[in-house]
Amino acid sequence: MRHVLILILILLIAAPASAQEPSAAPEPAAPEPADAAAGEAVAPDMPAPDTPALDIIQAGSHRLDEYLWLARPLVVFADSPRDPRFLQQMEYLKERPEDLIARDVVVIIDTAPSARSPIREALRPRGFSLVLIGKDGQIYLRKPLPWHVREIVRSIDKMPIRRQEVRDRRLYPPPR
Repeated sequence: MRHVLILILILLIAAPASAQEPSAAPEPAAPEPADAAAGEAVAPDMPAPDTPALDIIQAGSHRLDEYLWLARPLVVFADSPRDPRFLQQMEYLKERPEDLIARDVVVIIDTAPSARSPIREALRPRGFSLVLIGKDGQIYLRKPLPWHVREIVRSIDKMPIRRQEVRDRRLYPPPR
């Protein structure tokens, strides 16, 4: 039953991709349901070839220390993939993925309390919960309600490591 719910969630997230115009490049195959249940990355929309996609990952057997100094995990917990707050949060994230990608955010979703993933064990949510973790592994934000990407981005931009990243980009711009 859980695999069916995960497959439905993936199809709902990927549905806008089928409405886009076909491009000259062949589209990659959709992930198998077994891959999604195993915790593989799932893109919410099919990006243009040069555009990176927002990583949305099932918690599965992933651990928070995998992202230490590499990305900012944004963990979305719910007791069911049909939780209205969970669905609302996923809609918010789909509206402005480029802002999250620019800040090295990886979205981790966990809608199966009975699976007791390592991330759920570490953060111990109750019902719906949104948790933002910095690259340094510290929890910077816990919210019991969905948040717009604009608000999440403001919280990230206040983090000391993010401020240092912005300063470094100004001082050392990437070569063209």
